[in-house]
Order: sequence, then C-alpha cells, then structure tokens
Amino acid sequence: MSEIVNLRQARKRAARTVREEQAAANRAKFGQSKTERAAAKAEAEKRRALLDGALLDGAGREDEPPAPKGR
Repeated sequence: MSEIVNLRQARKRAARTVREEQAAANRAKFGQSKTERAAAKAEAEKRRALLDGALLDGAGREDEPPAPKGR
C-alpha cells in the first residue's frame, strides 16, 4: 500500500517551497538589508562632508553656482 497524503498540507508545503525559492532569489538580486543601506549612505555622506570641508571658496559644489569671475 502507498502512503496517505493530505492534499491540503501538500499544497501548502509546495507553496512554501516556491516562496522560499523566490525569497532566496530576491536576496541575491537586491542584496542589502535596510541597515546595510543606511550604513553605506551614512558613510558616503561622511566622505562627502569631509571633501566639502576641504574645498576652497565652495568651488565645485553641486548645489551652489560657481563664483563669478571679476575683472
């Protein structure tokens, strides 16, 4: 005789497997958690602030127009 299978449980098990495979694919595709993204953003902002602090006369800043050249 063969084993009795509860179809409801078998469907749930199959759906769970599909969801787990999709989650693994998404983790590989998108890669970073919210905390890692926030840490990377904070590090980039820190580097930008350090570089902006070393600029002379604000030249090269993206959010300000260049200083006018006088004659």
